[in-house]
Amino acid sequence: MASHTNSTWGGRFSAGPAEAVAAYTDSQRYDRALWRQDIRASKAHARMLGRQGVITPDEADRIVEGLDAVADEIRAGTFVWKPALEDVHMNIESRLTELIGEAGKKLHTGRSRNDQVALTFRLFVADALDGWRKGLVALCGALARRAGEHRDDLLPGYTHLQPAQPVSLAQHLLAYAWMFRRDAGRLEDTLARVRISPLGAAALAGTTYPLDPQSVAEEVGFSGILANSMDAVSDRDFVLEALFDAATVMMHLSRLCEEIVLWANPAFGFVRLPDSFSTGSSIMPQKKNPDVAELMRGKTGRVYGALMGLLTVMKGLPLAYNRDMQEDKEGFLDADATVSASLAIMAAMLGELEFRVDRMRDACKAGFLNATELADYLVAHGLPFREAHHVTGQAVAAAEREGKSLEELTMAELQALSPRIGEDVYDVLQYAAAVRRRETPGGTGPRSVGYQLENFRQWLEDARAATSASAPPAARDAR
Repeated sequence: MASHTNSTWGGRFSAGPAEAVAAYTDSQRYDRALWRQDIRASKAHARMLGRQGVITPDEADRIVEGLDAVADEIRAGTFVWKPALEDVHMNIESRLTELIGEAGKKLHTGRSRNDQVALTFRLFVADALDGWRKGLVALCGALARRAGEHRDDLLPGYTHLQPAQPVSLAQHLLAYAWMFRRDAGRLEDTLARVRISPLGAAALAGTTYPLDPQSVAEEVGFSGILANSMDAVSDRDFVLEALFDAATVMMHLSRLCEEIVLWANPAFGFVRLPDSFSTGSSIMPQKKNPDVAELMRGKTGRVYGALMGLLTVMKGLPLAYNRDMQEDKEGFLDADATVSASLAIMAAMLGELEFRVDRMRDACKAGFLNATELADYLVAHGLPFREAHHVTGQAVAAAEREGKSLEELTMAELQALSPRIGEDVYDVLQYAAAVRRRETPGGTGPRSVGYQLENFRQWLEDARAATSASAPPAARDAR
């Protein structure tokens, strides 16, 4: 057994844990990332203790100054982390006591590590979500800019990965922008539930000290306090929600990555990859591989794993706090790093991606993308839609037999299928005309796309203003 006990909780113990057990239960190798949030929450708690008369105002001031000194040491890299102290929280409190003496031991009055950890981690998660939200706004901005450059360029739209109808490239890019915009809105919804303080719950039952938890919540930028002390210390819904949001962001990124991988294949040839976001082959000199998109697609599994891992940790836990919950942080820290980097890299890659609009336009000629236009034309000339659908199918079959596109069929060939078809059908069968005619809300027509772009311009202005007003994420430089 180890020859010493932990001074923060070891009064009942005659010896410390075995060395292997100490290493197994140690969390500071990863929870050091939370040091900024722990100090921020502890300063608010100390000030509240001083205001409530639990400690003297002078002791509160000394604690706050001491915590600032600890923060300076950590930033400077001179802080000495002690494995025996188990986690970031005890390391900071121990160093605080070394710096200011007995007053440092009073910081923990009225709180437990249970509510302390919960508040610190909520602050960290909130900072991470703010960072993801900024990344999503930047990515939406990149997509909207590229869409604005390609309002008049056409490509095949696909269903079942088969050519379906012509669409504008702007419409295609904006489809992803709308996905990521929903992600940003989802983060805002989640933040409302993350930013609720558990402090005051203590271990599980509350405390006898005359605390003012609401004032602590307000000082750290939270909207209120949790209503039940047992729920407060045992809840990890806020992490699960954040991980679900992260998984959804990565799923959307993975879909976009899949398109880039497909479009970069010479069989499509719709994009040229920037050199800075590609790699070559060790044996095949002609290769230009979309490795960044592939790796981002693969990293989606890491984030899914973090979500499923924590769901599994939480599924059988009785009230209240259980040490299993220590497993809430590593997965989230990894997901935070993955999402943050992926959003930034995708925005940068989109900015440099070259769209080969000539190849996209030529691809519209394959697959009879204007078949729906012929069916609609026949309906407009009095044929019921089901009959028009049947005639159009016959036209496609005839074109296939002749090795032609629909617009290449002669008038005689078309009228053999239906006498309702006239010379004006060739105007309708133009691919650009097919796009121009689709002006329903959300459609691919130029007015609809223009409305979407204007909508995004206003949203981006508002979102950038909102994110710049929020506190900058402090978690990332702790790594």
